[in-house]
Amino acid sequence: MFDRSPEVVRRLHANIGRVLLGKDEVIRLCLTALLAGEHILLEDVPGVGKTLLGKALARSIDGVFQRIQFTPDLMPSDITGSSLFHAEKREFVFYPGPVFANVVLADEINRTTPRTQSALLEAMNEFQVTVENRTYPLPKPFIVIATQNPIEFEGTYPLPESQMDRFLLRISLGYPARDWELQLLSQHQNGEPVDHLEPAASAEEILSLQASVRKVRTTREIDQYLLELVDATRRCPELRVGVSVRGTLMLYRAAQASAMLAGRDYVVPDDIQSLAVPVLAHRVIPQGYLHGNQREAVESLVARLVEEVPVPA
Repeated sequence: MFDRSPEVVRRLHANIGRVLLGKDEVIRLCLTALLAGEHILLEDVPGVGKTLLGKALARSIDGVFQRIQFTPDLMPSDITGSSLFHAEKREFVFYPGPVFANVVLADEINRTTPRTQSALLEAMNEFQVTVENRTYPLPKPFIVIATQNPIEFEGTYPLPESQMDRFLLRISLGYPARDWELQLLSQHQNGEPVDHLEPAASAEEILSLQASVRKVRTTREIDQYLLELVDATRRCPELRVGVSVRGTLMLYRAAQASAMLAGRDYVVPDDIQSLAVPVLAHRVIPQGYLHGNQREAVESLVARLVEEVPVPA
């Protein structure tokens, strides 16, 4: 499959790019998460295209899309599903919840209680849900795109570190450039373009790509470089908590996926450097208050550490 992977990746990138205009880097990062078999935290203001991204990704892989609006009264069973007694069959029947999809948009995940947030943990980590001691596998491929508004904090429940650690990437869409937004107006004259998007790859092709990602090679020097970068976050005096072991593995897998997206079967330092901030910045905790926007300050700190760690030849 690897000899065909550049072609499949190009089709996917171009297909999503038809509706998500001017966001090539965001698309690349989303495909990195998809091929790595991991999940995305989208932190951005409302109305910049988060739902559009989820729909475009689902349609491009010919998958099922589900959007879950997280609210304070949402219950875990509203996500996973529940077993109800069927009178005619005289037995309990399981009715799947909206998490049984290929692409799940967990919209404003920080607006629901920690108990309900944790209902996603098993699904994200094990690709299954357990209801009343019975385990049900989720469709494959499976990816969660969770969103939260970085501006509005009233009535929210911040994600605990254990759950933040389960997202491969934290990214933002941001506002489009003016030329792209002008083109966007023309695109939407006759309805939603995403509704007419055709699949660019099958579920089987995506699963084959995910299996191929794990075969992407690294050298001992590359592995040592990755570990030096992670260790720099643990030794940094400005950070109270550095990157976890899971974070190390996440960066490793993301670098493999990045190499495949570039058409290579081996990892180079650029793969690690380009992913260090979106993969690591949400896994560290600073010492006290950092001046200015907290997220930007932490990301700048991680970027500085990337510059300071020597790159292998």
